[in-house]
Amino acid sequence: MASRRLFVTTALPYANAPFHIGHMMEYIQADIWVRFQRMQGHEVHFMGADDAHGAPIMLAAESAGKSPELFVAEIARGRRQYLEGFHLGFDNWHSTHSAENTELSQDIYRKLKAAGLVYTKPVEQFYDPVKGIFLADRYIKGECPNCGAKDQYGDACENCGTVYTATELRNPYSTLSGAAPVLKSSEHHFFRLSDPKCRAFLKQWLEAPGRLQPQVVNKAKEWLEGTGERALADWDISRDPPYFGIRIPDIKEEKYLYVWLDAPVGYLASFKNYCAKKGLDFEKLLQDPKTEQIHFIGKDIIYFHTLFWPAMLKYAGKPYKVPDHVYVHGFITVSGDKMSKSRGTGISPLRYLEIGMNPEWLRYYIAAKLNANVEDLDFNPDDFMARVNSDLVGKYVNIASRCAVFINRKFGGRLVAARRDFAFSAKAGEIAALYEQREFGKALREIMALADAANQFVDEQKPWELSKQPGAEHKLQQVCSVAINLFRLLTIYLKPVLPQTAAEAERFLNVAPLQWSDAGTLLPAGHRISEYRHLLNRVDEKQLDQLFDVASVPGVAKEQAVSDTISIDDFNKLDLRVAKIARAEALEGADKLLKLTLDMGDGTRTVIAGIKSAYAPEKLEGRLTVVVANLAPRKMKFGVSEGMVLAASGDGPEIFLVSPDAGAQPGMRVK
Repeated sequence: MASRRLFVTTALPYANAPFHIGHMMEYIQADIWVRFQRMQGHEVHFMGADDAHGAPIMLAAESAGKSPELFVAEIARGRRQYLEGFHLGFDNWHSTHSAENTELSQDIYRKLKAAGLVYTKPVEQFYDPVKGIFLADRYIKGECPNCGAKDQYGDACENCGTVYTATELRNPYSTLSGAAPVLKSSEHHFFRLSDPKCRAFLKQWLEAPGRLQPQVVNKAKEWLEGTGERALADWDISRDPPYFGIRIPDIKEEKYLYVWLDAPVGYLASFKNYCAKKGLDFEKLLQDPKTEQIHFIGKDIIYFHTLFWPAMLKYAGKPYKVPDHVYVHGFITVSGDKMSKSRGTGISPLRYLEIGMNPEWLRYYIAAKLNANVEDLDFNPDDFMARVNSDLVGKYVNIASRCAVFINRKFGGRLVAARRDFAFSAKAGEIAALYEQREFGKALREIMALADAANQFVDEQKPWELSKQPGAEHKLQQVCSVAINLFRLLTIYLKPVLPQTAAEAERFLNVAPLQWSDAGTLLPAGHRISEYRHLLNRVDEKQLDQLFDVASVPGVAKEQAVSDTISIDDFNKLDLRVAKIARAEALEGADKLLKLTLDMGDGTRTVIAGIKSAYAPEKLEGRLTVVVANLAPRKMKFGVSEGMVLAASGDGPEIFLVSPDAGAQPGMRVK
């Protein structure tokens, strides 16, 4: 088989939060495919990076009292524990907030402009006069122009479903400051995606056999071939200051590239950074026709990766090249529900690791549910436990554990020549094809059918009985040697999914790292295996209970079960009030606490809150929050706290104060 060179990426996670289980699903899928390719002897460059720019990050950093640079750097520092924890073998993990991404993004912009595909025109949009910022639709609310529902966002009404532009809202207000926005015009830069040559290229690119899944081609062509209001529009690629991003080059005005232009360029930036570290020629590798550029993404970003991205690369010219494949997957649900930590239907990858669950259990389970289609995957705790315990422990490692003891105790660990099992070896090509096609679920079903056959062989030969029969030593050694060879073949087939277990199996088998081509050979007569050590434990139901026990996650309240519901009278015992933070100050000697002086409307009170890690004191003053006003005062080391402010948190260290909408006044009761 001719060797391939593969440049593989996963979608860039937004650098405003820790990884969630959806990220892990995508990275595991790509990692399995990459490991399989490496076992085939192919050259693979597997790149990842953080998507670190845009208004949401700028605003989140401001809310936390940090610079955007510090904010994204802190997120980046938390990535390694996930990547290493789940055995994700990225060759490089970088950031779009980097010199490489600035250089490449500005270069692509210049080349698109030189090709006549960038133009400017004035755009009128809402502007927040208090924050001094143009407002995206997500930061505007008002009354629906159709049904009059209040507090609707600037693009669609959640009450009646009407789609509209933000300028059609009645009584609009900025969600950032509460101020009434004003219309303001600004010169914007557009990528001429509707140009006939772009459309012709995209049609040809989409229809290339095997490049995209059929479902993805159909969806992309709906956008490409739309007419009227659904026609493919030119793409606004600029943003006005203040904005955390990359400056548009060669112009006097302060303008920035829209984050969705520089984000996918982050794939190339990570590759360029990696090449510099390894002494490789980035441009030569990238534009070499032999280099296959392959992206793994979720179905929510098809639009950007099948229209904007290939068109950008095509018309930027050398050294850039269009993607050879974009592999799209669905979402992950938990027991049929969308992920929600408050309902106990979310899975924190970090918590999974912290409570000692084996990362390869999750890798195997996800692989067993994945196929090449754009389908959602469901994590069912009972199915997870049953599948892992049955397949990995009851079938796969069971073969080695049942037979190694006899080889070690009676024959000094030495094997005899075993007959070649053609049924097992012949499956190598079929299983390889399934891995190549990303039909992981089908591949694992084939592998487990072989594991069933291997266990049936052991059951029929009964080595435990042979070990007690005088004169049966040779047959015992031969039976166990066959079983160990079958276990070795299964290890080869499972290695892309279970890299750590495979490494331990290689230690036990006393062999070099297994490659796919090893499926055509057997361990020779006289080969000596090592002492067997247990390879995999069973999933314990208590671990799953811990994984879904939301109450034990810091900062997150567990939703009570139906049997523990409360009455409206119980709820009314809570006196929740709007409060204004009149003063916030650090407490000497306290690492996590801030002293807040709250304006309650009819007086002030002091609350000591554990939010120092998320907020600089000076950034809190003047903000509205919600306080439990009738909580009994609590004497603490640093003084008396006369209430509790409400805050939310997720998987990581981030803390977010709960704030009422603009217009609320101190002392108002929250009902």
